[in-house]
Amino acid sequence: MRFYSLHVRIDETIFLMMKQLAVMHPTLKLTELLGKKHMSSDCFIQALTHRSASGKHNERMEFLGDSVLGLIITNALYHHMPKASEGYLSRLRASLVNENTLAEIANELSLGDFLRLGAGELKSGGFRRKSILSDTLEAVIASVFLEKGMDEARQFVLKIYTNRFETLPSEDELKDPKSRLQETLQSRNYEIPNYRLLSTTGDAHRQIFTAECSIKELGIVTNGVASSRRKAEQKSAQNAYEVVLEKLDALQQAKKANKL
Repeated sequence: MRFYSLHVRIDETIFLMMKQLAVMHPTLKLTELLGKKHMSSDCFIQALTHRSASGKHNERMEFLGDSVLGLIITNALYHHMPKASEGYLSRLRASLVNENTLAEIANELSLGDFLRLGAGELKSGGFRRKSILSDTLEAVIASVFLEKGMDEARQFVLKIYTNRFETLPSEDELKDPKSRLQETLQSRNYEIPNYRLLSTTGDAHRQIFTAECSIKELGIVTNGVASSRRKAEQKSAQNAYEVVLEKLDALQQAKKANKL
């Protein structure tokens, strides 16, 4: 089977099926989705096997599953949102296939109960670790693709993503805080914010960064603290954005009052 030649189709019938499935099975389980035959196959067992447990582990399957998942989600978004821009679709896809989302879905499927981990990973709680759960879910998707083909893999992915397709975030919600703040200010002809690093504390491998966001024209100065400079700036921008909205709302109310 050649991956590049596959054409994945999605229509309103599929999304109706997804919605009905969510109502029937509010908590989907692997046994309901895959069946006992597939779950007893060597391919599926390998998909559950972390490298700490065996030399025949799931890392190559993670690689394949990542691509299969990406194609299915990309195609689903393309057909489900015909008026969405390329940028919005890209941000939506990123939000749906990132580690946090995959780990959430893995927990919904109780995937941690099926993991095959080495003694060290078991002791350290590897069955709860986001990176392991997300990688294993990708490997499981690959196992469906390898054993049953692309159509079955597509159905599996769409079923486990049903609720997320029904509650997709808006384009504005997906923008990072710095972008959202800058666009809000520029749309109202205010100067763009300035960022500076205030301090770095802690050991080299566990540093804490404090960043400042300032908007001189509006008299706004906010701080953000995080484990990296970029994250600290994003937090300071988020704090500034909330203050900006409050100030803009106050200015709007004042204008209305002056007109009365």
